Amino acid sequence: MPEPQAPRIPLLSIVGPTAVGKTDLAVRLALELDGEVVNADSRQVYRHMDIGTAKATAEQRARVPHHLISILDPDETFGLDTFMCLASAAIDDVRRRGKLPILVGGTGQYVWSLLEGWRPPRVPPNRALRRRLEEEAGRHGPEALFRRLLEVDPQAENTVDGRNPRRVIRALEVYEATGMPPSTLIRSRGPSPYVFSVVGLTMDRRALYERIDARVDSMMECGLLAETRGLLSKGYTPDLPSMSSVGYREMVLHLTSGLALSEAVQRIKYATHGLARRQLTWFRPGDPRIRWTAAGPQAVHGLRGLVAELRETHRPPHGSL
Repeated sequence: MPEPQAPRIPLLSIVGPTAVGKTDLAVRLALELDGEVVNADSRQVYRHMDIGTAKATAEQRARVPHHLISILDPDETFGLDTFMCLASAAIDDVRRRGKLPILVGGTGQYVWSLLEGWRPPRVPPNRALRRRLEEEAGRHGPEALFRRLLEVDPQAENTVDGRNPRRVIRALEVYEATGMPPSTLIRSRGPSPYVFSVVGLTMDRRALYERIDARVDSMMECGLLAETRGLLSKGYTPDLPSMSSVGYREMVLHLTSGLALSEAVQRIKYATHGLARRQLTWFRPGDPRIRWTAAGPQAVHGLRGLVAELRETHRPPHGSL
């Protein structure tokens, strides 16, 4: 007889674009539902990068435990496979202790891969191919590589940031190794280990951009420039994936290439607007998997029905308390 399947784990996820208010809502719901937060942001995993990645504050983390934040040095690699492994372990740990895991982040690929049981291809790095593609990007620009990727994988327009050469090169690396479109391979899936509810936060685009701009100004006031200078002084070089994040790359240009600080700040704002638009390709308003609610202080009130459902279904596993 086949072995009985383990019961699926209840999981709440909060998604939406950067700066929409996911962390604030997650903390409020965690306090109401006896939950703990599991980070699904690809940059908040790095130490020494607190301001530019808008991590939860020390006060928020003191009130509610947060997992997968500040777990790696900026020169360590972190990708989808690593995230899925670490996040699954964190969720299991939270549940074993009788708490509700709450997955929070704007990195759509990370969120859906975990919720839906994706089985991404395990393609080892091809150093020679990477060097060749990096040289090509240097000669012709990253746009040329992205056009090549779109020829073999048109769906990559929705899944890969064409302005990020590392992401484009990795996708081409997967294609060269498998002969298959990376967007198809990465979404092959098995059964999900979770019974999940997804909450999406919405905000008028103009209001979101204003919120982003205000947050960038706040980051500068809180010391983003000094934080970037500190990273460089620790030996973390501008070519690291972590240092190519929005905010840090512009500060690096100011510090190393003479870019005016005011121009660097404006570039951060525009780049973050673009990041928000790309994130929304993963979280579309018509997606039936997502329960949408307006962002803001009253967001939790629009979720009273869901909170009641979760209180009813979230039962600590036997022996966890």
